[in-house]
Amino acid sequence: MKAACIVLLILALPSCSRLGAIGQVPQTDPVQMSQEHVAMMSPGLPNRLVPPSPQTGSLWAGSRGSLLGDRRAAERGDILTVVIEIDDRAEFSNSSATGQSANQEMSIGALFGLPERAEAAGVSLTPGLQTNSASAFSGDGSIRRNEKLTLRVAATVLDVLPNGTLSIQGTQQVQVNYEMRELIVTGFVRPEDISRQNEVGYDKIAAARISYGGEGLISNAQQPPYGQQAADILLPF
Repeated sequence: MKAACIVLLILALPSCSRLGAIGQVPQTDPVQMSQEHVAMMSPGLPNRLVPPSPQTGSLWAGSRGSLLGDRRAAERGDILTVVIEIDDRAEFSNSSATGQSANQEMSIGALFGLPERAEAAGVSLTPGLQTNSASAFSGDGSIRRNEKLTLRVAATVLDVLPNGTLSIQGTQQVQVNYEMRELIVTGFVRPEDISRQNEVGYDKIAAARISYGGEGLISNAQQPPYGQQAADILLPF
């Protein structure tokens, strides 16, 4: 009985870390202090081009408050629109097969008179050794994936890094019929990648983290009970 309990305990140890994830939303990798973040923290080369000073009262002034000024997000607290249009398709197919066979035979013609003595005794030493072996393997695998997501969310500039890159974050929550849908977007954007409409595509966001999910009655109904999740983790078979 003790041996069976020890075996079950050993089998359950690798699953203990998964028990803490029951009912929890998978967490994305942190953006802060990532390789992209560390690289962006280093200041870039100084800009040797001195912008011309705007003329007071001119309609062609370059200030943001003028008629033709650039109103794209550029400072902490500014808002821009993130356009998310994901249409990914992937299909993989693999097939492999191997085969091997071997046949070996050895005869003893003369060995200190043993073949003659064996024949006199009614025993044959031919063949003295014979082996046969064969093996075969075949495998097939295929992966097919199709993902499509189209969303728009307003993001806020949280910080301007030393090299001029903007750190942005946008959140959006929509509640419909006791179901909460939440969209979170974070990452780093270059000011020159922001369009004149103050929009930026998700494919131009470095270290992008996009999370779209929900919670509520429908989401809870789509999840198996906690007891079933625990049983699937703990049972080795």
